[in-house]
Amino acid sequence: MLKSVNPFDQSLLAEFEEHADSEVDRRLDIAMNTFRDWQRQSFNERAKFMKAAAGVLRKNRDKYAHTIAEEMGKVLSEARAEVEKCANACDFFAENAEAFLKDEIIETDASRSLVSFQPLGLVLAIMPWNFPFWQVFRFAAPTLMAGNVGVLKHASNVPQCALAIEDVFQEAGFPQGAFQTLLVGSSKVENIIADDRVAAVTLTGSEAAGTRVAATAGKSIKKTVLELGGSDPFVVLKDADLDLAARMATQSRMQNAGQSCIAAKRFIVDAAVAEDFLERLSQNVRALKQGNQLLDDTTTGPLARIDLAEDLAGQVKASLSSGARLVVGGERNGANFQPAVLDKVRPGMKAFDEEMFGPVAAVITARDEQEAIALANNNRYGLGASVWTRDPQRGERVAREIAAGSVFVNSLVRSDQRLPFGGIKKSGYGRELSELGIKEFLNAKTIYIA
Repeated sequence: MLKSVNPFDQSLLAEFEEHADSEVDRRLDIAMNTFRDWQRQSFNERAKFMKAAAGVLRKNRDKYAHTIAEEMGKVLSEARAEVEKCANACDFFAENAEAFLKDEIIETDASRSLVSFQPLGLVLAIMPWNFPFWQVFRFAAPTLMAGNVGVLKHASNVPQCALAIEDVFQEAGFPQGAFQTLLVGSSKVENIIADDRVAAVTLTGSEAAGTRVAATAGKSIKKTVLELGGSDPFVVLKDADLDLAARMATQSRMQNAGQSCIAAKRFIVDAAVAEDFLERLSQNVRALKQGNQLLDDTTTGPLARIDLAEDLAGQVKASLSSGARLVVGGERNGANFQPAVLDKVRPGMKAFDEEMFGPVAAVITARDEQEAIALANNNRYGLGASVWTRDPQRGERVAREIAAGSVFVNSLVRSDQRLPFGGIKKSGYGRELSELGIKEFLNAKTIYIA
């Protein structure tokens, strides 16, 4: 049984029976039957459906936002923005897929030689709860526009979101098997990955989940894209605009109650401005209002589950025992966690070494720019990073030295359908979004005509 629970007060919203093995088998068959025709549809035909999906999302924005907020704790304003972002992605790939996937003509000694990009088939998406619509649509929009079909194994605590997303594609008029939700627990995933009907797998989730999925898919020699954890550095150089940096630091760390893989997590600040930055950041965090995510004046909702809040509290306690200092916040009541700032964090502490998936900012002081870069790179993850300086050229130079899949200068890190998104090191491999992302689940077929 899959349960939908409001994380603010732990009230039960709904319960859903898991799909039996026979139902999973039926849905995989439907997907494969649909793929045979869907792959032959023109880009114009696919784009009509995808544009319709964008329209469904916008028409029902408030309803979907309420489902997101109630089920996983995101405040309503952020949930509305998430739905709109999904609609924008549908529009983008509807308008650009054909250009991205046109044949690539290559001059050789043949009379004609080219690369043709052709869909692989059925792609399994294993998705997390923290952005329950966006994580799915940033997979689904490019994947379906490329001619593949998809099945979704969503996080078990957001079944209402999973079913609502399936309804979006059905209401938009997509063929029945183009996109389907599988209501199954994690124990069923290994067999689904191994199923011959599944051509490839994409996962957004924890490092541990990525390890298991990659190992299972590897046994069957299946393509995977993994977007895993992050401990993103937020590097503040001594010439930064401190008011801007502190304001963006608060937004980047605390939006979605800090539950974002690309949230700024380690705030590495030049010693010359560390005290001033800490004061500004702490003042901003104190002004946040944590509470019921369904109330308009709440700025930070609860964490998605009580166990997540318990784990975060344990990381904070261990870091304090190792010498960190709690500047503000940190109290926990159930899944509700007061936004917090830790100072005097250093390597070897959990707040530095581990991903803290919640509203806790870890402030680290660096002697100078070079030590700031070294501290930024001293981590198992390499998803995103940001650099703050009044000198754009300096910012770009530092950005090139930071080991991450994306580095933003004077801007918080975010996913943008026009840009490739993904990480290195333990943050995973492969890319989502943009032209690179849409090509991940395609056969780049060489055609050579003598």
